[in-house]
Amino acid sequence: MKKIMVTGALGQIGSELTGKLRGLYGTDQVLATDIRVPESGPALDGPFEQLDVTDGKRMHELAKSFGADTIIHMAALLSATAEKNPLFAWNLNMGGLVNALETARELDLQFFTPSSIGAFGPSTPKKNTPQDTIQRPTTMYGVNKVSGELLCDYYFEKFGVDTRGVRFPGLISYVTPPGGGTTDYAVDIYYKAIEEGKYASFIAEGTYMDMMYMPDALQAIVDLMEADPSKLTHRNAFNVTAMSVEPSDFEKAIRTHIPDFQLNYDVDPVRQAIAESWPDSIDPSAAIAEWGFQAKYDLDKMTADMLEKLREKLGK
Repeated sequence: MKKIMVTGALGQIGSELTGKLRGLYGTDQVLATDIRVPESGPALDGPFEQLDVTDGKRMHELAKSFGADTIIHMAALLSATAEKNPLFAWNLNMGGLVNALETARELDLQFFTPSSIGAFGPSTPKKNTPQDTIQRPTTMYGVNKVSGELLCDYYFEKFGVDTRGVRFPGLISYVTPPGGGTTDYAVDIYYKAIEEGKYASFIAEGTYMDMMYMPDALQAIVDLMEADPSKLTHRNAFNVTAMSVEPSDFEKAIRTHIPDFQLNYDVDPVRQAIAESWPDSIDPSAAIAEWGFQAKYDLDKMTADMLEKLREKLGK
């Protein structure tokens, strides 16, 4: 990667990824794009262009004029939000992905897009879910992700596009507020712990899901994109994870720093049903073997850093 165009650069991952890439490759070497135009913020610290990813012609023109050699396609509607408007989610998530893949094919670009644990479904083995297993998701978001995995494989096999991707678990960050994902309780709980000393989880007690701290997620993208392609057997949709946790695990970790913190439950049936359709834990051994994936943050280390950074951010 030398000149990188990022779509969805104002989103949950894109906002932090853009800054990391500019720090690694140079501010002027990373073009941030999003359908929104920010009035201020880190996206404007370097090149920025407004882009609706459903406009394939505009995407192609921006990538070509910038001289990009890589597209990192992050623009997508998240799980719970997608369930509220499934047709819009399909048109945005799949239409944007096709446009990005076509741009990569036409301009011979390296390509990354994330998949998700949402690509799994109720019939997937729930414990230590394998890299290669049955995928029959029951959400539009999951259908989009499985379709995207297959489409990226197709563009590699059919056209030789250097497509790569990971299946992200829930991502936890102090930078970007929750944005409509099923795992977002794991972000909101830290905010509420500092601001109110209590939190009502919309995910039920005992519901395990995989999670990862954002610094590990960003590093995973860079490491995969810089990996030797000859060593990539799977290429797209590598399982990656750092921890398998349920709400009371966060409660215990937070209480080591905020002893009076209280957790209770106000379960959201929609997001709970989505969570129950996903694995309890996944197996990242393919990513470890093929490109050296390694997460540095466990729950305790992440919790200490999250609370420290959020106190600074919130002035608490």
